[in-house]
Amino acid sequence: MSARPARPLHRTEAIVLRLLDYGESDRIVTFFTSGFGKIRGIAKGARRSRRRFANALEPFCRSTILFSRRSSEGLALIESSDVICHFPSIRADLERTLMASYLIDLTEQFAPEEKRNEPLFALLADFLALIEAGPVTEAILRFFEIRILKLSGYEPVLDRCQICKAPLCEGSGYRFDPAAGGISCGSCPPRGPDALPLSLGTIRTLLMGREMAVEKLGRLLLTGAAADESRRMMTHFIRHLLGRELKSLHVLNDIRRLGL
Repeated sequence: MSARPARPLHRTEAIVLRLLDYGESDRIVTFFTSGFGKIRGIAKGARRSRRRFANALEPFCRSTILFSRRSSEGLALIESSDVICHFPSIRADLERTLMASYLIDLTEQFAPEEKRNEPLFALLADFLALIEAGPVTEAILRFFEIRILKLSGYEPVLDRCQICKAPLCEGSGYRFDPAAGGISCGSCPPRGPDALPLSLGTIRTLLMGREMAVEKLGRLLLTGAAADESRRMMTHFIRHLLGRELKSLHVLNDIRRLGL
């Protein structure tokens, strides 16, 4: 009888997206990796052996993982995982934890299986580091949302009217149509019944937040009105794309309303 072929080993940076206990001692882990995109693997004995996977298999933990598999189909076998960053400040604070969880959920939804996307991995890693360092603001969520939509091919059109193609200009009122994926100016009627009013200042802030270096984003703030407008716009658009609202965002909003 011929020997079974060896399982090729792969090493890559990864961020934990989701965990599922399996059997008495194993865990099934969904990772977003820099080298292989989103993958699912099984960590044998992870619930029993704390030394082998110490602190490495927890949501939004950034690690270097070693895994093996015979093909791209089925679960990978997670051989080991070494922590790069455990984000202790995020884990110690409820609001930071919920914000990070929302970023993780968005990444899981918009990252296709087994498709390498290094810019998307860098985006998630950079914004987790931003939340870890603080201070946390509503703007961080909006700037992550617009960037992940851009990298995923769903970028909303905000720099011109979707209908007449006129560029942004002072004195014009705008509305955002989730179904059309962009804005319409005051001279053009919106195509859908769910169009939302959007001020020129809000639009320009979102466009700046889409392009500005991550380390400078702390300087860019949303006013109260802009925060409300951009939240409604992005929530409606992402709900339109996914067909539902993410549970993590719903929980975050509930906690904020309760003032916890």
